[in-house]
Amino acid sequence: MKPSFLATCGLVATLLAAVPSGVSANDGIDIQPVTSPGGITAWLVEDDTIPLIAMKFSFEGGAATDPDDKAGLAYFLSGMLDEGAGDLDSQAFQQRLADQSIRMSFNAERDHFQGSLETLSENREDAFDLLELAITAPRFDAEPLERVRRQILIQISQDNEDPGDIAGQAWMRTMFGDHPYGRPVKGLPETVSTIVADDLEDLRQRLFARERLHIAVVGDIDAETLERLLDETFGELEAFADLPDVAEATPVEEPLVEVVERNIPQSVIRFGHEGIRRDDPDFIPAYMVNSILGGGGFGSRLMEEVREERGLVYSVFSSLQPMEQGGILYGGAATMNERAAETVEVVRQQLARMAEEGPTEEELEEAKTYLTGSYPLGFDSNTGIANRLLSIQQDDLGIDYVNRRNDLIEAVTLEDAKRVAQRIIDPDRLVVTVVGQPEGVASTGQ
Repeated sequence: MKPSFLATCGLVATLLAAVPSGVSANDGIDIQPVTSPGGITAWLVEDDTIPLIAMKFSFEGGAATDPDDKAGLAYFLSGMLDEGAGDLDSQAFQQRLADQSIRMSFNAERDHFQGSLETLSENREDAFDLLELAITAPRFDAEPLERVRRQILIQISQDNEDPGDIAGQAWMRTMFGDHPYGRPVKGLPETVSTIVADDLEDLRQRLFARERLHIAVVGDIDAETLERLLDETFGELEAFADLPDVAEATPVEEPLVEVVERNIPQSVIRFGHEGIRRDDPDFIPAYMVNSILGGGGFGSRLMEEVREERGLVYSVFSSLQPMEQGGILYGGAATMNERAAETVEVVRQQLARMAEEGPTEEELEEAKTYLTGSYPLGFDSNTGIANRLLSIQQDDLGIDYVNRRNDLIEAVTLEDAKRVAQRIIDPDRLVVTVVGQPEGVASTGQ
């Protein structure tokens, strides 16, 4: 007897959390480059010990390519692709997915449009058939289109009331101004309200192109079968994309402070300045410096100095965020309104200290241990492996990066770290956004 929908969902969830046999980032992963007869390439990690297939894929180009008057278009498209396709209306399409516990989802980011497919092996053919329909023949019917529009407008409204989202969006707008990176991925109410079915179909045709396609597949499928399914699923897409070029991002260089007044008891803080791109030769040492500064959790300097030593915040972080047309060093914290000025000043001091002195030998060795030891945790499931492999493809790091990555970490010297810390951290260019009623913090002019 066929298992019930809930039972099958439980089985899928269990399998998604399972560790594939013989797959370890420490021991090396057998990644096969697979190219279909039609020239579509994917990376495959084959493992038949669990009856599950996970595929992650993406197209280069995302929300940054949205027209100014249609901001949010890519995000809107991501919400519509599983709302009916081919002969199946929204309800029928969703029912087909549910009947076979097929998981399909899409997401628009600034520089990429991503998709995900997860299925039990026995439902493989139907799963890939439904995906092919979703990306080549979505319906964009009126009822689901208006329902998804309402959902997005509600999301935007909620974001506009959430202090963290307000701070993040205001900081990006201050940093990038009129550049597409400065606007919300979800768009604005006035732009989302104007999007129609023809806009969505036009973007689908221009964005979904084989030349900009990256694919990672993990699980119970062999190379020959995958070759066939690649052509059947993606082979009808256009060969080349027809998207506008996204201009080079030019973040502000002078220090700025922006206060967004909100009647809330806490001040939510976002801070940072221009960073580096992923293909920069200094990215690995920069990544390690940031881990020591604020990206390494409770062992980081910001956590020690801002939380542990002074009790100013519950959490504080920093991160390197490379993008296709630029990069940022970005961080955040939240504190009581009356301690906002002190928090900002301590953060600034720690940035200055890192820029001037760099990390210590002990900090660097601890960072190496943490970063090399934690890396395999991202390979603990089929979906985790597929996500990692897709990210590596998007960053153009090479199919052997998984097996080289920890050696790159270990090769960073203290001199490298000190030099790069001085290069990438500049407290004199710090851009700060505070949402709340911060005492002792005032906006500066732009």
